[in-house]
Amino acid sequence: MAMRPAKCYKKLERPYTRQSRKKPRKGYVKGVPASKITKFESGNKKKKFPLKLTLVSKEEAQVRSNALESLRIAANKIMTDNVGVENFMLKILIVPYHVLRENTLATGAGADRYQTGMKKAYGKPIGIAARIKKDQRLITISTIKERRDVAKRALKVAASKLPVPSRVVEN
Repeated sequence: MAMRPAKCYKKLERPYTRQSRKKPRKGYVKGVPASKITKFESGNKKKKFPLKLTLVSKEEAQVRSNALESLRIAANKIMTDNVGVENFMLKILIVPYHVLRENTLATGAGADRYQTGMKKAYGKPIGIAARIKKDQRLITISTIKERRDVAKRALKVAASKLPVPSRVVEN
């Protein structure tokens, strides 16, 4: 099944938590999916760099883990191609922990015979997301001062992978 668009999960809503007095085990989310993010830090982690650029969100939203991974890959590729692995350090500052659930509906011939509809519609876990606030720091790139333009471009390309508008801030 194809992945649903980010607009389906972008809004921050209070998550529904099922409470059952008769069967308490029904209130737990079973089988939380793993995060798609492979590394939270990349580049040269030992060296201290004089320049630090940060991507900051302009509004609050939910960002799925696959969007965070594509953001990391895009920024890392631009930095390694133009600066080299030894001249930068990239760090993702948010961690996805919020479980996304979906009540899957059957389609096709005979679907009405085995589907329950909205009865017991708690949903199965399909992924995880990070809940971000307004003006929250999402990703930082530390590098040498001569490579400010490359780092800024890398963060702008990374920002295009997010479902939320963001801006680049120099620390």
